Amino acid sequence: MPQLNPSPWLAIMIFSWLTFLIIIPPKIMAHLFPNEPAPQDLKSSKTGTWNWPWV
Repeated sequence: MPQLNPSPWLAIMIFSWLTFLIIIPPKIMAHLFPNEPAPQDLKSSKTGTWNWPWV
């Protein structure tokens, strides 16, 4: 049964994990966002109670 031979599949798994862990993260981290996020206001908004008409 060729499925039980780990020789080719072990190498495929190791190379795919090396690709995911070494090659892809620097490419993702080098991505620049076109728009910087706007800073939020630090003052808290005043929330009131809701008037539920069915209660």
